[in-house]
Amino acid sequence: MHQIRIHGRGGQGVVTTAELIAIAAFFDGKIAQAFPAFGVERTGAPIESFARINDKPIRTREHIYKPDILIVLDPTLIGSSDITKGCDEKTKIIINTSKNIKELSFPKGKLIPWHKNNIYSLDATKIALDIFGKNIINTTILGAFVKITGLISLASLKKAIREKFSAQGGEEVISKNIKAIEKTYENQSSHKAKYYSPK
Repeated sequence: MHQIRIHGRGGQGVVTTAELIAIAAFFDGKIAQAFPAFGVERTGAPIESFARINDKPIRTREHIYKPDILIVLDPTLIGSSDITKGCDEKTKIIINTSKNIKELSFPKGKLIPWHKNNIYSLDATKIALDIFGKNIINTTILGAFVKITGLISLASLKKAIREKFSAQGGEEVISKNIKAIEKTYENQSSHKAKYYSPK
């Protein structure tokens, strides 16, 4: 079973990100679930959501404490909370940031050493602003998720977007979201983050 944890802030579409992953997995013929961590949700407040993908029925409904993939929609969360809790040397971390990794304030001022080969960064905010004219990063980052993890197909993600947004703005909204994920999917190979650990 593959477990995905998503961190962001209220208003960034954290829950929708997990839902789109689960819907796409379903279209790929897999079993999936998606759900948020409930709390005091307000715009700007830290939010978590979760997704699981498996080839067999998923019986657990608990929060994800040891993620295989960690998605960070808002880099300002790094250092302000322990978003890497439960991660290990196999966890893939996908971060939306325009900064070099060494400029980010990870706990204790450095990246955890076992993340050396598993941190991926992309400026999803810039791509979203170019395509949408506003900071819609939750769908934008999913193109990179597809390329990095291979857990869902690009075709099924496009179908998930069409299903999710068909009643929320019509074809224009769908088209822009698909364009955003295609761009991050195509560009991801050049955005592997450089590992940094201060002396």
